[in-house]
Amino acid sequence: MGRRASLVILTPLYSEDAQAHIGRQFMRPTHFFAATFLAAATCAMAAPAAAQDNPAPSLETVLAAEVRTDESSRDQYRRPAETLAFFQVESDMNVVEYGPGGGWYSRVLLPWIAPSGKYMAMRGDSSTLSFSSRAAQVRTMGWPEAFPAAITENLAQSAGDVTAFESDEIPDGVAGTVDRVLVIRSLHSLLGSNVADGELRIIRSLLKDDGMVGVVQHRAPETASFEHGNGSRGYLRQSDVVRLFELHGFELVEASELNANPDDTANWEAGVWTLPPVLRLGEQDRDRYLGIGESDRMTLLFRKRD
Repeated sequence: MGRRASLVILTPLYSEDAQAHIGRQFMRPTHFFAATFLAAATCAMAAPAAAQDNPAPSLETVLAAEVRTDESSRDQYRRPAETLAFFQVESDMNVVEYGPGGGWYSRVLLPWIAPSGKYMAMRGDSSTLSFSSRAAQVRTMGWPEAFPAAITENLAQSAGDVTAFESDEIPDGVAGTVDRVLVIRSLHSLLGSNVADGELRIIRSLLKDDGMVGVVQHRAPETASFEHGNGSRGYLRQSDVVRLFELHGFELVEASELNANPDDTANWEAGVWTLPPVLRLGEQDRDRYLGIGESDRMTLLFRKRD
């Protein structure tokens, strides 16, 4: 039997299309003692057969699923199989993905994790934000209720397989149970919103004693100026990221170059969003940017320390 574990993933902080809903199921007992005994016996006998009939899919199977046809072109840049292996993610872990944004990683993780683990999504406290309109406020603050249905569309999983919450409303029993935190292309957003310190403290409180954090972040050269490496253009210096995590109770376990792109100079006037998939400049030099591909990225694994 697999070890029950838990994981958290961080992706962009406040996304327009990230939404969630928490589902629960309840059962009313009848003839409590007899029903409980019979149910336990039945589950004990049925569980192995059910596990054989509905085994957890391999990550390779999830990545090759037809539902990912429109998203799999990003795999060559984001290397999800290799990245999750580097972060030591296992399919029986509980997963909390921070700020899942458009859900690209969610649609990889949920089908892989849900059958034998637990998938959760978390983002920052929306009550601290200002909004351009009432509609934007309603949409953003309704994220925990809407995300599960949105992310499970066209997937075999249901909304009840997703637990979504904001960082100021951690569900009971979650703190201290998480094995991994994956910070996916989002630290620049946390810093730009002036919430990085508070959010990283909360993330640390979710982790088990041996919990670890995986980081993928757009990378600026170590020689980059403050303007090009402070996150406002999407890029951060790797040494600054390491120091940030050390400041908040983590130690670097290992760094990898598996998401590196030496063709990215990281000094675009329109920031990292000049490159695909955003292509902020539209048709201007489009072929050039498509040829470069997605950004140069650091891939770091941190351990929670005493």
